[in-house]
Amino acid sequence: MKLAFAGKGGVGKTTLTAWVADYLAAQGSDVWLVDADTALSLGQASGLSREALPAPLIKRDDLIRERIGSGMLHLNPDVSDLPESVSVEVPLGRSSCEGVKPGRKRLLVMGSVSGAGGGCACEANALLKAMLANLIIERNEWVLVDLEAGVEHLGRGTVASVDGLVVVSEPSRRGLDTAAEVAKLGRELGLIKQVLVLNRAEEGELPYIEALPERTLFMPELAELKDRQLSDPSVVGLVDHTQSDKIVNNLLKALGRQV
Repeated sequence: MKLAFAGKGGVGKTTLTAWVADYLAAQGSDVWLVDADTALSLGQASGLSREALPAPLIKRDDLIRERIGSGMLHLNPDVSDLPESVSVEVPLGRSSCEGVKPGRKRLLVMGSVSGAGGGCACEANALLKAMLANLIIERNEWVLVDLEAGVEHLGRGTVASVDGLVVVSEPSRRGLDTAAEVAKLGRELGLIKQVLVLNRAEEGELPYIEALPERTLFMPELAELKDRQLSDPSVVGLVDHTQSDKIVNNLLKALGRQV
């Protein structure tokens, strides 16, 4: 299954992406983590040190020239070998389930065309799209894409082939307005299977905003996570991951998939 996580910045989409990946790997599934956010925080949220992060693909001029070229661009390059060669292994943040061989977690850092410097970023953008298409369409593994804050990737159609869209918001009108815009664009791309996750919120009534996803999950603030965030960027490896596992399990059920 392929899932994209979207929403405005600071609402917890990276945290949720890291939790889903760790939960799945503990259940024995292999997972590709794709950091497509310019904040580049998914690796550290998943337990990697800053030094262990791979170079963003957007900055790999050697690969861009080799696969895309310049001038007359090759817009359908063969990238089938690239995920393994440009990714890094991500450690499991907890023990795997009893009797289950843990799955692999691998991280790819895409970067964003907005960070490619001045001038045309057509070559870099073509490589990013080709890589995402290979992971999402060609591979029979879990793929979790942490998108740029806002709607940039959805607007460009980069993740049009994912199986589900997880729209993350905080309990604020600005957050919900962005969430509605994300959901609307997703539907225009054919992403009908959507879930709204309201972070740092208890169950309650939401204001009516027409484009919001019909299914809503509430993600309460976790005291243990709040206490450690100033000293540790990782959101996995919690002493008590009961609540985070419940959130992930409810999300997967809402998307029609159980692990």
